[in-house]
Amino acid sequence: MSVLTVTGQGLYCPAGDFHIDPWAPVDRALITHGHADHARPGHRRYLATDTAAPVMRHRLGAIALDTIRYAETRRIGAASVSFHPAGHVPGSAQIRVEHKGEVWVVSGDYKPEPDGLSDPFEPVPCHTFISECTFGLPVFRWRPQAQVMAEIRDWWAENAARGRASLLGAYALGKAQRLLVGLGDGAGPGPILTHGAIEATCRVMRAQGIALPDTVPVTPETDPRAHPGALVLAPPSALGSAWARRFGQASTGLASGWMALRGVRRRRAADRGFVLSDHADWDGLNAAIRATGAERVLVTHGYTGPFRRWLAEQGYDAGIVATAWEGETTEGDAE
Repeated sequence: MSVLTVTGQGLYCPAGDFHIDPWAPVDRALITHGHADHARPGHRRYLATDTAAPVMRHRLGAIALDTIRYAETRRIGAASVSFHPAGHVPGSAQIRVEHKGEVWVVSGDYKPEPDGLSDPFEPVPCHTFISECTFGLPVFRWRPQAQVMAEIRDWWAENAARGRASLLGAYALGKAQRLLVGLGDGAGPGPILTHGAIEATCRVMRAQGIALPDTVPVTPETDPRAHPGALVLAPPSALGSAWARRFGQASTGLASGWMALRGVRRRRAADRGFVLSDHADWDGLNAAIRATGAERVLVTHGYTGPFRRWLAEQGYDAGIVATAWEGETTEGDAE
């Protein structure tokens, strides 16, 4: 019997009678991180890292949520479980499941490049690795974070010199806070303003002790003229809306790995696209998989067909796990 299998609700561990990131209501759900396509409402019991818990409660309300520290081992039924840093967003985890000496690791979403915000990714040795492959094509290769932050800062300064605001689209959990850490602390030509969805998440993180630069929340009373040279962080869905038009003459940008594809930026009608992802790129995926020492790799959530074929050519016992973790698409806000 496999350590993990797929049911109509999601990835299931028979030995422990639990699911991992299930997409339909279950009795016990182990959650890799708080993004909506992984942490869904309706489960009877939840288990997540202590760092991920505050945002999950903020998003899901009064849930029965137990917490676990990184590398702490928990016995659930006949299975041993531990959570390990994934580097995706604060509190994100890979979940290690062991039964009768066989070890499987579910990556969730992960990013090997340290970002100064999340606990850095740690490879976890295993026999079978279930890997996301959101960006599992050779075209996706990221530049170092410092270079992208400098590019954003130059764009922001140029807009400020021309008397216009800089509206930057970024997901409310993870990407926005990563940008704050990389761009904040007075290094820009003006203040950083935040959409309510982003500010609410920042407030939760600050309350749990995560250090973030100061921001100015945008409220109905906010006068954009009182904040010259501002950088405005907002969910991508807010760009082009009545909320964004209040800032008058402005330049719009998007921070996403999908900006590596020119057609995506054109469809989203952004002036600038900055290639910055909270997922592993092609090289990162391959390096992370090698570091696990796994002989079997099951891929999910992304370019599964091409990436599985590539892994098989490299000698892996490679397969595809069909899941419903498809919330982070080229047109979505979650990347």
